[in-house]
Amino acid sequence: EDLSDEEEAAGVLSDGEKPKKKRKPRRSKAPMLPFAPRTPSLAYHLGAHVSMAKGVQNAIHNTLLIGGNSLALFLKSQRKWASPELTSTSITEFKDLAVQNRYNRKLILPHGSYLINLAQKEPEKHKQAYDAFLDDLKRCEKLDIGLYNFHPGHTGPLQTRVEAMERIAESLNRAHGETSNVITLLENMAGHGSPPIIGSTLEDLRDIIASVKDKSRVGVCIDTCHAFAAGYDLRTHDTFSKFWKEFDMVVGAKYLKAMHLNDSKAPLGGRKDLHQHIGQGYLGLEAFRLMMNSEKMKGIPLILETPMVGEGKSWAEEIKLLESLIGIKEDEEWVLEKSKELQELGRAEMERVGDLVRRREEKVKRQGELKVKREQKMKGEETEEVKIKVKNKPKAK
Repeated sequence: EDLSDEEEAAGVLSDGEKPKKKRKPRRSKAPMLPFAPRTPSLAYHLGAHVSMAKGVQNAIHNTLLIGGNSLALFLKSQRKWASPELTSTSITEFKDLAVQNRYNRKLILPHGSYLINLAQKEPEKHKQAYDAFLDDLKRCEKLDIGLYNFHPGHTGPLQTRVEAMERIAESLNRAHGETSNVITLLENMAGHGSPPIIGSTLEDLRDIIASVKDKSRVGVCIDTCHAFAAGYDLRTHDTFSKFWKEFDMVVGAKYLKAMHLNDSKAPLGGRKDLHQHIGQGYLGLEAFRLMMNSEKMKGIPLILETPMVGEGKSWAEEIKLLESLIGIKEDEEWVLEKSKELQELGRAEMERVGDLVRRREEKVKRQGELKVKREQKMKGEETEEVKIKVKNKPKAK
């Protein structure tokens, strides 16, 4: 599904080799009817990360199917380094559809390839990552897209965290100099890895932004699942308010340009990037009711990255559910009932993942205790050895 039409037409495989057998032409499918209509004139622009298979213009068709007022997409295959150039037909159709359906350049949020690590220290690998990153930004400009979201990266064994973040900022400065207007958005991360992947704290995002020269070309996309997994609680009015106050103080309110709305299969601080349907995870429906009544969420793309079911039908249902929460108070009976219903649907998966997280934490704790005991033992042996040497030392005459 990642092959574009020009690539299929040329009969090229992902590794650049010719296929052994010629592919049979696919039968064109009849146009699908929308699962849900778009709700016009909303300040909260909900959408999902949709497929761009057979051409980037199809991402807009797929967004219309789910009733989305914003969208996210990959601009090329996220699983390979090189991809064919966008065709003039795809570019024209995408731009025309965006204008016709009122998706402005700040409501479309491309996602960078998972292969890109701008913190990479090895020169050849860094060049490969940077070239792929720059190629994405240039594709944004060709499509008149104003935002681009990416994962900051990870340190690797050859450098410190500070050096890695400086390398990311240097890459952004260079890329900004080679392009004209796309705003690059750092995405917060779930805290997985050892050491934790860059972007797992608000301080990481702040420190990268601090070294970016053109502050108008950088921003942040907050992923709710990632934030929760990294230890930021969003489930109650007090904890929700606390997080955003901290965001404003540490990063800066002006840098929030987009959101990824995902529930979490893992518990608070579980450091696992496991997205779940809205209301069916540890975050619960109340966290999303708070978001759909927050001034911060207005006017920016609010993108679902929850599991897709039924060719996007689940996204259409989640969009309508979230839109129904606008202006709703927490004690309304139907909200409480819906919350219980969704929690019951997700209970088994929450218990399964929660058990895995607890076992991992217990294992880490045991390993830490053993390490301390070994160090104490070694220290004790060294102390005893010193005592023996002192005891056996000849007395001075």
